[in-house]
Amino acid sequence: MNRPERARKAPRRTAERILDHCLALFNRYGEPNVSTNAISADLNISPGNLYYHYPAKEALVNALVSRYEVALAEALVAAGPADDAEGAWNLVPGLLRLAWDYRFIFRDLNDLLTRNRQLETRCQAALAVQQAAVRERVVRLCVIDGAPLSEEDARALSVSIVVLLTYWLSYEYVRDPRHALEPDNADAAVRHGTRQVMALLWPYLSAERRRQLRPGSGPGITPPSPPA
Repeated sequence: MNRPERARKAPRRTAERILDHCLALFNRYGEPNVSTNAISADLNISPGNLYYHYPAKEALVNALVSRYEVALAEALVAAGPADDAEGAWNLVPGLLRLAWDYRFIFRDLNDLLTRNRQLETRCQAALAVQQAAVRERVVRLCVIDGAPLSEEDARALSVSIVVLLTYWLSYEYVRDPRHALEPDNADAAVRHGTRQVMALLWPYLSAERRRQLRPGSGPGITPPSPPA
């Protein structure tokens, strides 16, 4: 009985191993620059074995996007309630770290959407989920002159934050194409991106919220200096 059970599990292990290698290759070289032959060679398997699990590179991309969607849902749950300032503070580097882990999606986003129509609705849905989560926190945590932000202001601020989260790694890549997205730069990219998001949020936080987010209460990233 054990032997058939192992045989049933083997294809899943192979499929997951393929995805792990693909993610590393796509992140390092960019999805358009990695062929299925290169993937097979990296895994030391035949192209036929690869096609058995994933009949086209598009299937590999879709499977990795599925992984990203699961990780995104987990990151939003881990951030806690929308009125938790520290949770909101930790959500930002969490989302940036997730973007880093799947950086091929964000670096090659426009090209992927052009070639893979299935991703269009999925990326729009993921964007909407992030937009709703960020907006909910903006509404709960941000104020102007002690009063909650208007609907229009809350939407504008949350859109600005999501745009920054979505395209931060593209900015880093353009700024330094040879080094910015190398594995050793993960912490710096997340730290710099978080600092930029907090620069957007900081003017709209009450004194109490700012005290909560002083060094030592967040993920080790110094908030902006208070205005003079």
